[in-house]
Amino acid sequence: MAKVLKIRELGFYWETLDPFLFCAYHQDNFPKGNENLGPDAEFLKGRITGNDFTKKDEFRMYHGQKVPGFPGHPHAGFETVTLVEKGFADHSDSLGAKGRFGNGDVQWMTAGKGILHSEMFPLVHQDQPNPLVLFQLWLNLPSRSKKVEPHFKMFWNEDIPVEHIQDENANKIQIKLIAGKLCKNKALAPTPDSFAAKAENHLQIWRISMEANAKWKLPASSASTNKMLFFYSGSEIEVDGFSIEAGHSLTLNPAEEVEINNGNEAAEFLFLEGMPINEPVVQQGPFVANSRNEMMEVINTYQQTQFGGWPFDEYEKVHAKDAGRFAQHADGKMEYPPAK
Repeated sequence: MAKVLKIRELGFYWETLDPFLFCAYHQDNFPKGNENLGPDAEFLKGRITGNDFTKKDEFRMYHGQKVPGFPGHPHAGFETVTLVEKGFADHSDSLGAKGRFGNGDVQWMTAGKGILHSEMFPLVHQDQPNPLVLFQLWLNLPSRSKKVEPHFKMFWNEDIPVEHIQDENANKIQIKLIAGKLCKNKALAPTPDSFAAKAENHLQIWRISMEANAKWKLPASSASTNKMLFFYSGSEIEVDGFSIEAGHSLTLNPAEEVEINNGNEAAEFLFLEGMPINEPVVQQGPFVANSRNEMMEVINTYQQTQFGGWPFDEYEKVHAKDAGRFAQHADGKMEYPPAK
């Protein structure tokens, strides 16, 4: 049987399979920051600030006016899993929670019945550039979980399990486990009502790094899952007789072991797998429901309640330059990465 079912070129938004909705990949070479943690005014000339998705001077402002990012906006009916490999993200939400995470950290947020949050990308360094590499996955929720209480959890980089492998020629492969398990390693527990919290959903989110010329076999799994590999950085790989350049996704046969033969440059991948939810998906902007009637209910709730309203002084909320990595939860509990 074929091991590679489909090969697709990657765009800004990466097309995914059920239970995932899509993946947004952000790679921006932000300049030095100013006192407001944004770029100097010279970099804002010629941009439509507030809706800037054109990569000018190697970065975008997205919906930010002074600081790049996504000011306060709503979500309901799904989960966001945000991997910040380089740079930082400042989180604030309608529950009064806030935090700064980055340089390998992951935030897992179950939006459930509805939450407002902001995701800003502070340029904390004023003496050097502020590169950003960020993935945000939208993970659907089954109908029974679409109205759970919103909740977020931090996976600090220091705590995330990593599997280290060497091939027969001592080339190194590294697999960072955001969700799922591999060999003797198991990912951290997600939020309590997450789709990933049930083992039978076989949810896997891995960040894979391979040295030049490395070979590795992606293991077979349940024949019922959807399985995708996103090759976003490197030169070329060979999989099941196909030569594939970076910038492509591969839909894989879940029941087959698949060998990845890397080319002459280091390569980076995002791997996703999960049991399909197999329910109708009605998406309107930041809301996901199972029917038009349910969508209207979500929109009406948001219009009437604003999901609790915005407790901060501005929607484009950033934290102090020297705040460091932290999370303050809705109950006031403070959390920090583990000490080195």
